Amino acid sequence: MIDPVDVRAKVRYVSISPQKVRLVIDLVRGMNVVEAMSALRFEQKAAAKPVYKLLRSAVANAEENMGLSRDDLFVHTIYADVGPTRRWRRFGARGRFKPLLRRSSHICVILREREPEAV
Repeated sequence: MIDPVDVRAKVRYVSISPQKVRLVIDLVRGMNVVEAMSALRFEQKAAAKPVYKLLRSAVANAEENMGLSRDDLFVHTIYADVGPTRRWRRFGARGRFKPLLRRSSHICVILREREPEAV
């Protein structure tokens, strides 16, 4: 049994809320990397662009640093954590203000090489 090699990539301070990013990353979890990249390229949500760039970066790291082929990789783990929240004020009626929360997220992806199927 070969010990699996993890390829990690992380992007921090993405100015999209983690709830919206999780809708996109749930689509590609467990998929082959080539299929996941083509699915993200045609996804209409705004969170698909930073997730696509992160996945592309992780594949480039795997190819350049570890000599792995992109055809053998799959998305083992991908998650979005909560980043810092910027607090803004919008003034409301009768001298009050309404708080606006500009949420951000940190996205992490871990790629692994598919194990050859035993016959």
